[in-house]
Amino acid sequence: MEYKNLLLEFDGEICVVSINRPEVRNALDRETWAEIAQVTDQMEKDDKVKVIIVTGVGYQAFVAGADVAALKERSLIETFFNENQATLSRLASANKVTIAAINGFALGGGCELAMACDLRVAAENAKLGQPELNLGILPGAGGTQRLSRLVGIGKAKELILTGDVIDAAEAWRIGLVNKVVPVGEAVQAAKEMAQKILAKGPLAVRVAKSVLDWGSNTSLDQGLILERLAQTILFATEDRAEGLSAFLEKRPPVFNGL
Repeated sequence: MEYKNLLLEFDGEICVVSINRPEVRNALDRETWAEIAQVTDQMEKDDKVKVIIVTGVGYQAFVAGADVAALKERSLIETFFNENQATLSRLASANKVTIAAINGFALGGGCELAMACDLRVAAENAKLGQPELNLGILPGAGGTQRLSRLVGIGKAKELILTGDVIDAAEAWRIGLVNKVVPVGEAVQAAKEMAQKILAKGPLAVRVAKSVLDWGSNTSLDQGLILERLAQTILFATEDRAEGLSAFLEKRPPVFNGL
């Protein structure tokens, strides 16, 4: 599939998806949002791809935000039926592990895109925030909900209501990003993280991701039931037998996803 605003690079079982609009700091217009939805669907169907890394071309910006001119012209009905929220929900629930590699600005929709990924690696020059209230609107692609789940309701209110933009070190301190690396190394660090994940049992990775996601939106008791059921399912797999045998035999496991 050909994309106008995305670049795809395949590295074994990893696909790096780069937002390619450096002339506008990789800002998200309607066409780019649609392509993010399309590439998510494409990767879901590609059995060779196990990890998706999302990044932006260049070191100035991951995604600097939305196309403000387009927002100004959007009608009420277009706002209500806007697909951006659904697009990021689709990415967040993908059956592949997703990692955001953040260079420079990740503001507004860019921050929301990063938060929809499972993990976030930020370069030291990264700047993250949800400044939408400065425009008289609010984060509308999941920002009000995902930010509070990542950093807590108090910090989320502070960041959204003040519109403050924070650096990578502060984002790591509050739990918004998982790791901070030197400028220019975010994608490589994300690939190294991906390789660690790829060494694990693929069924266990997929099931663990699902249980973490589902459990975060339920009570503790319900989450524990999900965990027990998931563990029971994994105990019926060949990968479980291989993993335990490899450990006892002091050799690397060879998982087959069965």
